[in-house]
Amino acid sequence: MRVCVLTASDRSARGERPDLSGPILKEIIQEQGWTLQGEAVLPDDQEGLANQMIAWCDAGDVDLILTTGGTGFAPRDQVPEATLSVVERLAPGIAEVMRFSSLRKTPHAMLSRAQAGIRGKTLIVNLPGSPRAARENLESILPVLPHAVDLMQDEPRAETGHQFHPPQLST
Repeated sequence: MRVCVLTASDRSARGERPDLSGPILKEIIQEQGWTLQGEAVLPDDQEGLANQMIAWCDAGDVDLILTTGGTGFAPRDQVPEATLSVVERLAPGIAEVMRFSSLRKTPHAMLSRAQAGIRGKTLIVNLPGSPRAARENLESILPVLPHAVDLMQDEPRAETGHQFHPPQLST
């Protein structure tokens, strides 16, 4: 899988603090054997974030974009709006699972405005800015990501995941 990581942080973009979540995501990408296709650290600016996502999606060589940061209630948190302006179809179950799994750890999970959706053949998933929360959220959806990408790419092998094989009864 070909993945891009987009960190949304005014302070990290200005060089005032290191990006801590992006490297965590890159580590997980490497552990999965996936390819890091691109990375960027941008300010929390809806237009700039949307433009970066569009460029990666429309290049046609990215299967998954993971964003980190900018999903909360702060006035500058613009990642969900940027994502919604870019995607053509929503994937609400992904964001729902992330919130649900996080809610087991903290009530603050219900403050997440993270989105997930599809543009062309690229899945975009918003993750929190906290390194621990970004890791936990990504790990909660890891099992479905390869299948989701296969479905978007219209891979014939994707259909095998939809077939029901009833148990064999012994006679």
